[in-house]
Amino acid sequence: MARYIGALCRICRREGEKLFLKGDRCYTEKCAVERRKYPAGQHGQGYRKLSDYGFQLREKQKVRKMYGLLEKQFRRYFYEAERKKGITGEVLLQLIESRLDTVVFRMGFAPNRRRARQFISHGHILINGKKVNLPSYSVKGGDLVEVKESSRNIPEVIDSLSKVEHRGMPSWVEVDSINLRGKVLNIPSREEIQLPVKEQLIVELYSK
Repeated sequence: MARYIGALCRICRREGEKLFLKGDRCYTEKCAVERRKYPAGQHGQGYRKLSDYGFQLREKQKVRKMYGLLEKQFRRYFYEAERKKGITGEVLLQLIESRLDTVVFRMGFAPNRRRARQFISHGHILINGKKVNLPSYSVKGGDLVEVKESSRNIPEVIDSLSKVEHRGMPSWVEVDSINLRGKVLNIPSREEIQLPVKEQLIVELYSK
């Protein structure tokens, strides 16, 4: 599947805020947004006036890039959210936040979502004792997520767990850092998804 392989900091600068794509680096003074909070390129510091459509598009792009989703994937999540009961924007964020790669990242088993996807694809993650190698797998309340026993000595996993206090542990998961396993307590509510996102703009964009 096609994936963006360019500079991650360039994405954050394009959106003008931290998307935490590089893990621990984003919490230090080395973060590119801390030093240059404007798009890269010759005209990056120029004045830009966005239309209503521009604001809607940028909000959608911000969420899509944050979670590392392709346009087709993101659109599919939106249409699924439309079919479900509840507020479409909130349901959309719940669906995306419930992806296995995001849960592995939230539990601290990977420094960022990109590495979480790689761990899952390589078979290092178990769900309820069974190997799952699909990063898009949707977890449910009560699911047990753990690092496979033979993979628990991977230095990056151990290092990521030791630094998880930087980004904090969400209230909808609990983690046993000694045995490298965690439990999904519930599907997160909008209040538990602490993202600086105006999801209603995304709904307006796709509703045109």
